[in-house]
Amino acid sequence: MNQLKAGAALNYAIILLNTIVGLLYTPYMLRMMGKSEYGLYSLVASVISYLTILDLGLGNAVVRYTAKFRAEGKQREQYEMFGMFFVLYVIIGAVALLLGSALYFNVDAMFGATMTVEELYKARIMILLLVFNLAFTFPMSIFGSIITAYEHFVFPRAVSIIRILLNTGVMICLLYMGYRAVAMVVVQTVFNVATLLLNYIYCKRYLKIRIFFRRFRWGFLQEVAIYSFWIFLNVIMDKVYWSTGQFVLGAVVGTAAVAVFAVAIQLQVMYMQFSTAISQLFLPKITGMVATNDDNRSISDLFIRTGRIQYIVMALVLSGFIVFGRQFIVLWAGVGYEDAYIICLLFFFSLLIPMIQNLGITILQARNQMKFRSLLYIFIAMTALALQIVLARRYGGVGCAIAVSGALLLGQGLIMNIYYSKRQGIDIGRFWKEIFRMSVIPIAVTTTFLFADRMTEIDSWRELAVGIVLFCVIYIPLFWVFSMNKYERELLMIPMRRILLRHDNQR
Repeated sequence: MNQLKAGAALNYAIILLNTIVGLLYTPYMLRMMGKSEYGLYSLVASVISYLTILDLGLGNAVVRYTAKFRAEGKQREQYEMFGMFFVLYVIIGAVALLLGSALYFNVDAMFGATMTVEELYKARIMILLLVFNLAFTFPMSIFGSIITAYEHFVFPRAVSIIRILLNTGVMICLLYMGYRAVAMVVVQTVFNVATLLLNYIYCKRYLKIRIFFRRFRWGFLQEVAIYSFWIFLNVIMDKVYWSTGQFVLGAVVGTAAVAVFAVAIQLQVMYMQFSTAISQLFLPKITGMVATNDDNRSISDLFIRTGRIQYIVMALVLSGFIVFGRQFIVLWAGVGYEDAYIICLLFFFSLLIPMIQNLGITILQARNQMKFRSLLYIFIAMTALALQIVLARRYGGVGCAIAVSGALLLGQGLIMNIYYSKRQGIDIGRFWKEIFRMSVIPIAVTTTFLFADRMTEIDSWRELAVGIVLFCVIYIPLFWVFSMNKYERELLMIPMRRILLRHDNQR
């Protein structure tokens, strides 16, 4: 439980650090690289990201089955499973290397119509580096999954914090020296390799993990394959949602449009992190609950309690962005990125429901019941992709965002709520009653500030900061009193009391 609480706290620390780095570093990077160079980097990274689907859902399977075997006291089976997964990941790494090489030799065919000769040359170099990065990542990623399954959340989060700080510092220096997109890829590769090696050392020295290659259990592999297949389809659909927009824009519009869309995607990733900071820690715990006693009532209570906590954070972020997002993007990214505000609003609104309900995905994974969600995802994602191709030609990045958000609302907002209620035994009606009661203050405060915003124009960081502080001074006390329950207030007050008590003792 201490690891779980510390992991959640460190996750939010990472989110806060990423947000600060994004606010301070990204404008510097955009101005040093230029819109076309940044668009090129984003496009190549999004293309290579398709190869990450070769994980085939095995990383999630490592966490689930390790947690299951630990709950059942089966240590030897764990070590044999690790050997099986390591062999599979080595094979997957080799396949990624071959597919990446094919991408390298077809850069001209994919982007020759919209890129210059110099851009095509840089794209080839970045593809080679990213493919090597990916091929090395696959077999070594098993150790990060093992650390998560053992519920040791502090070490990987601490490493992530150090990595963010070092990566940002090195890139600022390189950009100042004149290096651009290729240097970003080199730095990412170096730090990724270092992180994977640290995970390996931690597993060997502190968790005393062993890997057995004695027996390849084909029956167990079949069970894992069925479980992983549905996770794999889910990953594919995530790529269709969040990566195809940049690919489509790069093919039919150009790198400048990709750059605007990439800024919105970067903010969307930050937005999602505020929710996943909690839910991603619960797979080992829920797997243990399912393995020992799959009680719908207790799991439903956890779903609602976690959803409320996530909504506390998400409602504040969404409300603040609605009021100040347009001015923030102009000041942060610069002139020419105004459409990113509309794109972000479409993403943020459509993501709110799945983000406060993403513990449902963890429940499905723990119960090995991902089939329905994955099949649903295929249908709506393919529909979204078709609409992106049509709408991008006429409306650019905004058209892509309309397609993505519409599909997200249909699938995650409507259909999955019916499924959770009818098939998973989760009390969705009670969940939404709780959320609606919590929403009165965010709606009232946001509406008030939107009317006030029309009478004032924010033109500087100082004015923006004053506006945000005033918004928080009004919003947070009202939300604390009228929207949060006793449990949630205590959840925040207990750490504060401990800090104050520790401070008094030191005095």
